[in-house]
Amino acid sequence: MTTCALRARGLRLEFPGVVALDDVDLDIPDAALTVIVGPNGAGKSTLLETLAGARPPASGSLEVDGRSRAFVPQRAAVAEHLPLTVRDVVTVGVWGRLGAFRRLTRAYRESVDHAMRRLDVAPLARHPFSSLSGGQRQRALLAQGLARAADILLLDEPTTGLDAASAELNRAAISSEISRGAAVVCVSHDERLIDEADHVIRIEAGRLRPASERVR
Repeated sequence: MTTCALRARGLRLEFPGVVALDDVDLDIPDAALTVIVGPNGAGKSTLLETLAGARPPASGSLEVDGRSRAFVPQRAAVAEHLPLTVRDVVTVGVWGRLGAFRRLTRAYRESVDHAMRRLDVAPLARHPFSSLSGGQRQRALLAQGLARAADILLLDEPTTGLDAASAELNRAAISSEISRGAAVVCVSHDERLIDEADHVIRIEAGRLRPASERVR
């Protein structure tokens, strides 16, 4: 029986003069890939950020039943003056697992190392994150999400703008997360990811349209 990792009911989110999300109901299953699609400006990234807890809705409810979440934005900008290395950025992924005042143990360091190897950014570990190309940044950010080992992984355009090899690394990492039981939700225009998805959610003008489901 499929279990629900995240449940949203009646989500509404407003920006000044704009309703970004309107009466959104959805269930995100464990151990499955859910892809959010729709035209530009439809509310895809806003929905993902709301599911991640980064944007509180004006009304409605969001239930995760104690599950942990990791949110990977699309090529997040890092202030150029911050002396963060790639390893520093990936290590942020385990902070939520450490708890207050706990030191980075060997097990957590190994988790960071493993995530960097999976996304082929280990050779860049000591490089300034701000010096990376867009594709390298996206792989490092995904490695940060993997290091967290979250129950729910929320990804914004994880393969957009990447070369073929980098995109394939990211797809393989997503597949691996699903295999370990994580619920993966991503906004994507990638036809490969959409075709491989267990569930496809379409959003237009902040409202959900009929979704499709694929049985593997």
